Amino acid sequence: MITGNYDYIIVGAGSAGCVLANKLSESGRHKVLLVEAGGTDRKFWIKVPLGYGFTFSDPKVNWRYNAENDPGLNGRGAYWPRGRVLGGSSSINAMAYSRGLPHDFEDWEASGATGWNWGQVEQAYDALEINDEFGADGKRQVRGDGALWVSDLSDQMHPFSQRFLQAAQDIGWPVTDNFNGPEKEGLSLIRSTVRKGFRWSSADAFLRPAKKRSNLHVVTNALVEKVIVSEGRATGIRYRIGDKVHEALATREVILSAGAINSPQLLQLSGIGPVELLRQHNIGVERDLSQVGQGLQDHLAVSHFYQANEPTLNNRLGNKFGQLLAGMQYVLTRRGPLSVPVNQCGGFIRSDVATTGPDVQVYCNPASYSVPASGQPKMDKEPGFLLSVQPCRPTSRGEINIASANPSDAPIIQPNSLATEHDQYMAIRASKLLQKLATSPTITKVTQKRVAPDIMTMTDAELLDNFRARAGTVFHPSCTCRMGRDATDSVLDARLRVHGIRGLRVVDASAFPNVTSGNTNAPTIMLASKAAKMVLQDAEMSV
Repeated sequence: MITGNYDYIIVGAGSAGCVLANKLSESGRHKVLLVEAGGTDRKFWIKVPLGYGFTFSDPKVNWRYNAENDPGLNGRGAYWPRGRVLGGSSSINAMAYSRGLPHDFEDWEASGATGWNWGQVEQAYDALEINDEFGADGKRQVRGDGALWVSDLSDQMHPFSQRFLQAAQDIGWPVTDNFNGPEKEGLSLIRSTVRKGFRWSSADAFLRPAKKRSNLHVVTNALVEKVIVSEGRATGIRYRIGDKVHEALATREVILSAGAINSPQLLQLSGIGPVELLRQHNIGVERDLSQVGQGLQDHLAVSHFYQANEPTLNNRLGNKFGQLLAGMQYVLTRRGPLSVPVNQCGGFIRSDVATTGPDVQVYCNPASYSVPASGQPKMDKEPGFLLSVQPCRPTSRGEINIASANPSDAPIIQPNSLATEHDQYMAIRASKLLQKLATSPTITKVTQKRVAPDIMTMTDAELLDNFRARAGTVFHPSCTCRMGRDATDSVLDARLRVHGIRGLRVVDASAFPNVTSGNTNAPTIMLASKAAKMVLQDAEMSV
C-alpha cells in the first residue's frame, strides 16, 4: 500500500534524524516523512537525567543488540544498547556532551571528507548550541541561540566530584572549566544535554518544535524493511507497522539516519553492499559496494571501583530511604541526585608527555555500582567511586553484516577489538594513567579499599590482560558507512551521498570516517546539521 509521496524520507528519528526533520521541513516548501521503529519518548525514566539505568535494557525503547564473541576481549560477547524510540540513543544515553578534539576532524578531511575540518565543524557546533553555564561573576548565564541545550550542572553534582579535580592537580594534569571550550586538554566537570532538570534529547531540541508543521509527517512503531531502488536511484522505502506493509515514495531523496548498526543493515537488505554477502542471502544486487558495514569503530573503557572513606552518591542512593528522599526532591524541585547524570567528571589526557595531544579519555564517577544479569545497574550500599579510562582513537576496525534477508533479524556485530598493536599499546598506556590517578595523594586519602582486581600491582603484560578481561564498550559505534574518496575505501562521498546510488544519503554516526575522541552524540548532531544544509543546497542547484 502506497501511503504517500514526499520530497524527503528520513529513516530513523534519532540524534541525526530529528535534526534533519527539523531543518528540511523548516521552510515549509518540502514535504518530509520521518519514520521511526520505536514509539514515544514521553516516559519518566527517559526524562529524568539519572534514569538511564532503567532504560539500559528496556525493550520498549531499546534495540538491545549483542555483539559476537570478541577474540581481542578473551572471547567475550557484549551487550550493545541502541535507542529504539523518538530521540534514538539521545533518549537513553548518559547525556555527556563532547564535541571531540580538533585533530579528529582534520583526519576526517584528510581521509576524503572534504569540508569537515575542525574550523568548519566548530562553526556548526557554535550555531547548534545554547549553553546554560556560570559566568565569571558566579551567576548563571545563557549563551548562544541554538536549539541544543548544554548545561553546566556543577552546582548539583556530588561534592566528592571535586576530589577528582584535586587529584588531577596533585599529579600535574590540567584542569579546565570546559573541555568543549578553548582549553580542551584536562579534567573538568562534564557538561550535559540537560535542561531545567530534564534530559534534552535531539527529539526535545529539534523534533518537538517541528512536529507542529503540516509538511512534516512522523510515523512511529514502523520497521523499515528496505530502500526501494529503481534504475540506480532511491525512490522510496518499504516499511511495516504490525501486519501491514506500506510504501512511501520520495521525489528527491531517501536519507538513512538509523545509526551505525541499522543503516548498514538497511543498505544490505536493499541490495547495496558486498556482493558475496548479498548473494549469500539471495538478495538482488543493486550496487556492489564492498565497504557497507565495514570499518566499525567503537571506544573501549576499563573501569575500577574503590570503596571510599567519605560520603559519595552511594550514601544517598544506595538505600531505599535515600532513594525516596532523592525522588521527592526531584519531583518537587527538579534538583538533587536524580537531576545529574552519574558521569560527573572527566576529560582528555595525554598518555605520555611526548604525544602531540590528548589520546585518552578519563571518566570519574562519585558512585560505585554493579550491573546484574537483569541489565539494570544497582548502586552499592557503602560509599564508593569509579575511575575509568578509554583510548580515544582506536585503529582496529570491525564490521556489521546482516544475518539473513529478514529485516526483523538482528545483524551480526563483529567488533574486532584490540586487533592492532597500536590499540594493545594504548590499552596499557591508558591503564597506567588510571594507576597514576589512583595513587594521587587526594585519591589515596579518600580510598578505604581498592576493589579487586587491584590494578596497582599489575605489570604491562598484566595490564593488557586485565584490559582484555574487563574492558567494555562505552556505546560509541561508528564508521560503518563512512565518508571517503571513492567506492574502494568508503560508502559515502563528502556530501554523504551513497556511491553509485542517486537520491540516497546516510546521515548518522556510521558516516564518520574515524571515531571522534569522546562521546559521539554531539558530533552526530553536528554532522546532521551540516548535512541538512548540503541537502538543501543540492536541491537548489537541481532546480
